Amino acid sequence: MKITFLTVGKTDEAWLKEGIAKYVTRLKHYTRLTVVEMDELKNARSLTQEQQKVKEGELILKKIMPLDHMILLDENGTQLTSQQFAGYIDKKALGSVDHLVFVVGGPFGFSRDVYDRANDKISLSAMTFSHQMVRLFFVEQLYRAFTILKGEPYHHE
Repeated sequence: MKITFLTVGKTDEAWLKEGIAKYVTRLKHYTRLTVVEMDELKNARSLTQEQQKVKEGELILKKIMPLDHMILLDENGTQLTSQQFAGYIDKKALGSVDHLVFVVGGPFGFSRDVYDRANDKISLSAMTFSHQMVRLFFVEQLYRAFTILKGEPYHHE
């Protein structure tokens, strides 16, 4: 199974880039992970929040293929424990899903078209985090999920 992690905007902070790279490297032992950072919109200040979401949504949807299983990382998504997230990944791997695409949107969330296309929504927490930090948290949780599935000692109950 292939996994793509699609984000709107670049990761700016060096310490976040370092942490993300650490887990991306570790994940190479478990899955084919591709990280795609889309450029932020140009002249976004001249657009309303809704216009920004629509334009970002169009860019996101251009990256999604018809058979991709798209999961939005969204504050209103289902909250899972690390064990449950590992089970989610395992269920998709055992099913007919060849490509999971996890998506982090821009600062105002997703457009209606992106929500309509999404197969699932997952929330990493009831708390709000910066989109930059969510990237690190997600790749760490993805790594944790694979170590849980392999019975490795990274995760402790």
